[in-house]
Amino acid sequence: MRSLAALGLALALTLLPAASASAGSEAGSHGWSRETLVLRSGPGAQYAVTGEIPGEVAIKILRCQKHWCMVDGPGGRGWTGNGALDFGKDPHWPLFDGDNTWPDLAGGSMCFYEGANYSGRSFCAGTGEVFTDLATWGWDNRIRSIEVIVPTSAAICRDRGFQSYCERIVSSEPVLDPLLSRNLSSIRVY
Repeated sequence: MRSLAALGLALALTLLPAASASAGSEAGSHGWSRETLVLRSGPGAQYAVTGEIPGEVAIKILRCQKHWCMVDGPGGRGWTGNGALDFGKDPHWPLFDGDNTWPDLAGGSMCFYEGANYSGRSFCAGTGEVFTDLATWGWDNRIRSIEVIVPTSAAICRDRGFQSYCERIVSSEPVLDPLLSRNLSSIRVY
């Protein structure tokens, strides 16, 4: 019985350092600084400046409020305005930029499917339709494929309110990227 207790204690002591190290690391979304980020101690210009993150570098976006996000990257950790943040694949991924070359066509439509290869339950949406929170429609974290019916494009994002990793869809996707498959929470069809 003593050897079993000693083994349990040894196992607990072995795992303790790993648990404390992971407890200090917050979960967040991968992102980019599009320009130099001024870091502040709180979510607003009235808070003290605590550091700076250079432009066009990978950062971790820990959480966001309406216009401010807590970020961590080379140069420190703090709050910054969300206008210079990008949740895309690289720092030049303007999902909502009006000067892009993606099709934003009136009368376009796409269908969103629960299964891969356009299978299972589905719904379709047209140009101008915005779903800031798919949970309100019963579709949060369910979509696995997207079919473009009439040419257009759409921004699809992991979190509601377009607040996390996003991609721009311009053609049919029989199987979504693993970061987005069954992880979509907001959609904007252009």
